[in-house]
Amino acid sequence: MRDLGAGFGHLLKGQRWVARHGRSYGFGLLPGLITLVLYAAALVGLALWGSDFVAWATPFADDWSSPWPGLFRGFLTAVLFALALLLAVLTFTAVTLLVGQPFYESLSERVDRDVSPDGTAPESNLPLLRELWISGRDSLRILVRAAGWGVLLFALGFIPIVGQTVVPVIGFFVTGFFLTEELASVALQRRGVELRDRLALLRSRKRLVWGFGTPLGVAFLVPFVAVFLMPGAVAGATLLARELLGEETRDGDDDRSEGGSTDPAVSSGPASAY
Repeated sequence: MRDLGAGFGHLLKGQRWVARHGRSYGFGLLPGLITLVLYAAALVGLALWGSDFVAWATPFADDWSSPWPGLFRGFLTAVLFALALLLAVLTFTAVTLLVGQPFYESLSERVDRDVSPDGTAPESNLPLLRELWISGRDSLRILVRAAGWGVLLFALGFIPIVGQTVVPVIGFFVTGFFLTEELASVALQRRGVELRDRLALLRSRKRLVWGFGTPLGVAFLVPFVAVFLMPGAVAGATLLARELLGEETRDGDDDRSEGGSTDPAVSSGPASAY
């Protein structure tokens, strides 16, 4: 239980950190807004033409007596939209991180400098295109894993009672795990931690990961919330990554960078993207 509380605590600390750093928060909103527009358009399209697609995909139901074709296709349309919504939640973070790689990389570095006892942050020293390639490649691998879980949970959802009670709960924990991996990858990739090692690291502290990612995944189901929580989620995942790696972290409430040389508008390196 303590790890669950600690994970949730990192999520709250990340939101408080960006609340104290308005400029970082403002720039961190841009990638989420871009991704939200793309996802909203896709979901609206599915809502408008999903029933037509289901009717096209189930011609065998045309000969059924009324009202069974309508009930059957209505059920499949609802399931299709629910699955699309689940995939949207699972992939929103990955796509937003890919779109906003320079912004979130800079934000994560600033968090590291703020809470590090010596005021330094690990740097990958990789070209931006190389970082984007690694991030996209790893995100695709995670998406395949998440999609596999999604298909499994979708199938289990047809089990009476269990499918309507236990399976959704498991789904939230699975979503929380993969969300945390995507968010923590910003800080862990900068430290040279490969995907396989990241997954092993997260599995070693599952309760900590669930405490961070599960409530975030639930919150992401609320329209527009994901956009506003993303900057703080990246900040909190950086704090979580430091704990996973056993790095010493000081209390960042006494922000020494406020108005100082670590302001992204004047600092060097990736922060210059601001």
